[in-house]
Amino acid sequence: MRPGSRDDTLSSTLRKWSLPPVHASSALEPRPRTTRALIVDDNQELRGLLGDYLIRFNIDSEAVGDGTGMRRAMAQAHFDVIILDLMLPGEDGLCLCRELRASSAIPILMLTARCEPTDRIIGLELGADDYMAKPFEPRELVARIQSILRRVRDGREGGRDEPPSLLHFSGWTLHCALRQLQSASGLLVPLSNAEFRLLWAFIERPRRVLSRELLLDAARGRSIEAFDRSIDLLVSRLRQKLDDNPRNPSLIKTVRGEGYLFDVAEIH
Repeated sequence: MRPGSRDDTLSSTLRKWSLPPVHASSALEPRPRTTRALIVDDNQELRGLLGDYLIRFNIDSEAVGDGTGMRRAMAQAHFDVIILDLMLPGEDGLCLCRELRASSAIPILMLTARCEPTDRIIGLELGADDYMAKPFEPRELVARIQSILRRVRDGREGGRDEPPSLLHFSGWTLHCALRQLQSASGLLVPLSNAEFRLLWAFIERPRRVLSRELLLDAARGRSIEAFDRSIDLLVSRLRQKLDDNPRNPSLIKTVRGEGYLFDVAEIH
């Protein structure tokens, strides 16, 4: 561990929070089913402290120190969420986030000891579901994990707004359960949880101008602190996956000063 680093501060905070018991009246209630989290961080002490803290909220974790360990762990077990540090030896967290999003919709919560807004923007642009800067309050990390998983669960259960198994529009097929797009040529394109929720918000309201605030809430919920470019980056990423020319988009159109419009005549 680097002396005086943000990891030092976070480790001290975790030790402090590990002392008092968790009361049943806590606002952060444990989930009924044990959640499985994969922690990817090169700080061994921090991995251990974080794992000890999370288990108190019914979040069982496995911890690894790099991308190789992450791949090995994911090949051997199922995880509900990945807690991914940005600064890793070899492949950094952004590279690993990009790799995960190419084939998986697993929720990703990124951690970083750097404060540059660019890191956060790039992380979200690559498909991270949430982003936290070290040092952070451990209880906030638990709250954000629970919020991410609640959004995923709500998207799957869906109630009256539950998606059908397949939807077709403009030459694309959306596999809702798999959260994948399929092109007319058969190419499969995985969607992150935020991308799927954004697309679903558009599908529910075709040919209507939707505000950035509405879309941000639909895609990410209220656990992420909004900033000017957040929803614009997410829309840009979804356009790329839909092969929608950003200079002259035909599907997701920008309405200046108001938001975005999903210009699709028929969805079935």
